[in-house]
Amino acid sequence: MRPAPILLAMLLLAGGYARAAEPEQVIGGSVESLLEFARSRHPEFAALRAEAEAATARVEPAGALPDPMLRTELRNVTNEGNDAASANLLPPRIGSARYAISQNLPWFGKRDLRREVAGAGADEAKAKARAGWLELATRIKLNYAQHHVHLSSIRYAQENLDLMRRVAETARTRYASGFGSQQDALRAQSEIIAMETDLVMLEGESAQAAARIRALLGRPGNVRLRPPEKLRPLPPVSQLDMVALEARLKANNPQLAADDARITGAEKGRELVARNRYPDVNLGISPTQTRNRVSEWELMFEINIPLQQGSRRAQEREAELNLEAARLRRQGNLNQSLAELSESLAGLDVARRLESLVTTGLLPQAELNLNAALAAYENGRVDFAAVLDAHRQLRRARNELVKARGDQQMRLAEIEKMVGEEL
Repeated sequence: MRPAPILLAMLLLAGGYARAAEPEQVIGGSVESLLEFARSRHPEFAALRAEAEAATARVEPAGALPDPMLRTELRNVTNEGNDAASANLLPPRIGSARYAISQNLPWFGKRDLRREVAGAGADEAKAKARAGWLELATRIKLNYAQHHVHLSSIRYAQENLDLMRRVAETARTRYASGFGSQQDALRAQSEIIAMETDLVMLEGESAQAAARIRALLGRPGNVRLRPPEKLRPLPPVSQLDMVALEARLKANNPQLAADDARITGAEKGRELVARNRYPDVNLGISPTQTRNRVSEWELMFEINIPLQQGSRRAQEREAELNLEAARLRRQGNLNQSLAELSESLAGLDVARRLESLVTTGLLPQAELNLNAALAAYENGRVDFAAVLDAHRQLRRARNELVKARGDQQMRLAEIEKMVGEEL
């Protein structure tokens, strides 16, 4: 075998190995890195951007003049009454040829209105693309917060489980020494099994949250997700004023922007339908060729006669109803957005206050109660039920803390979706 094919095969194999050995991209750890990746790589958002660009590209053609028309008429192609021996299709060898060039001219203002209607459609498409991104970003933020909640719950569950194993060991030691009952050791073991079951469920929920995040990123290949490392800081209370947020919502909410563009398009559409009361004009010029010369010129002027008044009134009524529907839809969306904003703001305030109560009061008290109950149980001053109750109080306090922090992040994401921007 010649060496050239062998060398070529080795190079191809080396190239394939190099591509296979490309390092994978690692993202995650913070919600900002996930959002940045999704903005550049998510196929649905890319499709929305492409649709907005397509709508923008329709604006200029909407107001352009229609293409002119060229018509050719060949007269007396059979050469009846002429000296020619037979029929022909060449203009110099028939009776005459007539050429007509015509251009349709819409009534004054129609082209501008058509362009404005298309421009409103482009603005609506851009607003929908922005709304689609906010929806995607909100879902990423929510699932990131849920994943962080699951991981924090898993960490606390493992700590609680280790603590309960210590309690179970104490119960077994007391039972072996004759100071405790077998029932205490059995109850401790049952509690451990229940906690291990909860831990397995939490780990499953965490894996599901990670899978949802990967799906929201477009299921990228050669990408590994880091687990959430931190939550976003909450804005100061001064930025969470309802009046200020309501003003930002009215100014930046993409759904309302799309509604405004739809209203503008409906208004311009109504004006365009009203202009249909006036005729369009068609101008033309027509030279006639006889043999090898142009023997005459003709000018043409044509208009359409707007006689179908019943049809036109129905179109005008349709345009009015479309405008009314667009305005009512915007009002309905505004009311819904304000209601959701108020609800999310109240939920954020409750979650923030709950975190403060748990952090400063409930959690430290539960830890003190458990330490005191453990010490008293080891000395035989309280029964096992007191220890178990104190341990459950600590677990409940930790769960409330994790849930409150997760709720704050979820409410914050919902508020940012309503106001259309980051806080």
